[in-house]
Amino acid sequence: MTFVTVPSGARLKVGLARGPHDCQGRGVRSDPDPSGPELGQLAQLIDLQREIILHKTEGLRREHLAQPLPPSTLTLAGLLNHLALVEDWWFSVRFRGLPEAEPWASVNWEDDPDWEFRTAAGMEPEDLRQRYRDACARSRQVVEEAGDLDRLSVRTRSDGRHWDLRWVLLHMIVETARHAGHADLLREAVDGSVGDDE
Repeated sequence: MTFVTVPSGARLKVGLARGPHDCQGRGVRSDPDPSGPELGQLAQLIDLQREIILHKTEGLRREHLAQPLPPSTLTLAGLLNHLALVEDWWFSVRFRGLPEAEPWASVNWEDDPDWEFRTAAGMEPEDLRQRYRDACARSRQVVEEAGDLDRLSVRTRSDGRHWDLRWVLLHMIVETARHAGHADLLREAVDGSVGDDE
């Protein structure tokens, strides 16, 4: 569990809370706080979805992460890589205004628009998971530094308007939750695990 300090000086819990009780040796996932400051609630909700993505890819070998569920070509490996990309793109690049970092900066997106999905199958599972964890950590740092949901992005939309941090967090909660649903189906196709099963 990590904390962020908001402009009022209060420290808010951010991250996935683990209860003191274990279920078969595993931490039991707990829901985000049911009330409290909006920034803390949004940060907890996105971290919950991030944790679900990591949980759905836990303990799988490369061939499992690369297994699609036909007729779709979507894979768990592709989802991890894509979500790492969008974490960096929305929080670091668009909101904070930083240049694209590797591996994204070297990609010719016009020639290979699905690069993150296509190349993920060849990566080691822990490398993919670590790439995603690192991207999430960078995003948390951006949120902590911004500290205010009304703070505007450095970069702008094509019409010149800025995104506020609230919009970016809500967008990424939706994006990550949608892909968590995909991950649930993909993981079930690999080994029959559903919900919080391992």
